[in-house]
Amino acid sequence: MLPDPTVPASLLAVLTSLRGSFTSPTFSTFAALVTGLIAQTGRGTVTGMLLGANLTRHWSHDRAHAFFARARWDPQTLGASLSHLVVSSLVPDGAPLTVVVDDTLFKRRGKKVFGAAWQHDGCAAGRDGIGYGTCFVVLGLIVDLPFLPRSACLPVAARLHRPKGEQTKVELAASMTRFLAACHWGRRIDVVADAAYHGKALRDLPASVTFTTRLPANAMLYALAPPPTGRRGRPHLKGDRLGTPAELAAALMFTPVTVTRYGRTETVFTAETTCLWYGSFHTRAVKVVLLREDTTDTGYDLALVATDLTGPAGQLVARYAARWSIEVTFAESRTVLGVGQAHNRTRRAVERTVPFGLHCYTITVLWYALHGHHPSDAAERRERAPWYTTKTDPAFADMAAKLRRTVIAARFLPTVPGRPTDAEIREVQHAWAAADGDQAA
Repeated sequence: MLPDPTVPASLLAVLTSLRGSFTSPTFSTFAALVTGLIAQTGRGTVTGMLLGANLTRHWSHDRAHAFFARARWDPQTLGASLSHLVVSSLVPDGAPLTVVVDDTLFKRRGKKVFGAAWQHDGCAAGRDGIGYGTCFVVLGLIVDLPFLPRSACLPVAARLHRPKGEQTKVELAASMTRFLAACHWGRRIDVVADAAYHGKALRDLPASVTFTTRLPANAMLYALAPPPTGRRGRPHLKGDRLGTPAELAAALMFTPVTVTRYGRTETVFTAETTCLWYGSFHTRAVKVVLLREDTTDTGYDLALVATDLTGPAGQLVARYAARWSIEVTFAESRTVLGVGQAHNRTRRAVERTVPFGLHCYTITVLWYALHGHHPSDAAERRERAPWYTTKTDPAFADMAAKLRRTVIAARFLPTVPGRPTDAEIREVQHAWAAADGDQAA
């Protein structure tokens, strides 16, 4: 398939499940660039992917650039195939899918970069909180991995958002959610997002989808619509005014609830009611959950609104807390894989390079869960880096490093090209670990 033993057999087994999203020549380029982005230790540019794949002497750099700018493949179709692979491999049969939606800014330079503009940047150091770059709305699946104590967020969809463009962030999120629901039509999907995601675009989500978000402090809530009176005229669409979350907190009774969130199990106080948020969800009934920490006596610390009317308050709080895993994914994809460092400028290249990088994050975790994990991985890392005295679980950097060593084993071991045995891979990994220990000494 490739002129060099670039793609190890275990990684190729994962990538083959995505083959239907590409033509045969394009899949060859895709497999090489995925391997190159994961294997590179420099910048995550397009030519950096070629360098990581060890193909700079075999392929023209235009082949790699053309993959993003001109090749026939669709990030949404690729994300759908990837979501099916994640669900079939890491989610129990019949279990609901927990999905997180958020946006992030990838900083760029230059006036000719498509979609780049001054816009909100959650990582901005200044007081204004803005940065120049391209913003992507990202949808990720929350999965529980047996070797991690926390949930992981695996991106399966990302769309470029342009300020004053065709669609708002909420509309992009609703569109991606509907597409995911169509791909997994037999599953219930629980979507969670931060306070920026609410509005009219979320009113027509499929019946199998629930949406949970943070309730703004100025949201106006109403009682459910009263039954029809039988008189002439349009029936009432909403009931009496209940007020803002603060006014609701003063009228409701809080009860203690045990919640597991952010890796801790603790007791909080919650109050809930079923009502209407007429401004955003119109006449659709929603559940409002007010949370008060153990140290708070009055008011509330967190207000959530959900279209899930049957879920207990503690479950909704834990579901919202799982949203933080997408922030971890954004940080790790930037620092470990270099996502967002590509210098392309045309529309199709800009729209496809960042989703490709985020999909590589998901592919790396999938590979590690299916083929790479070993119980001694954390102990080996502590031996190489003894200052990590409390490290008990592998981080994403450890997963990527192990896949890189597997790529090296596939590239240099004297076996069938691209297909080293498991014993040979472990032999190379142990040799690298020993070499790292000698250098540290």
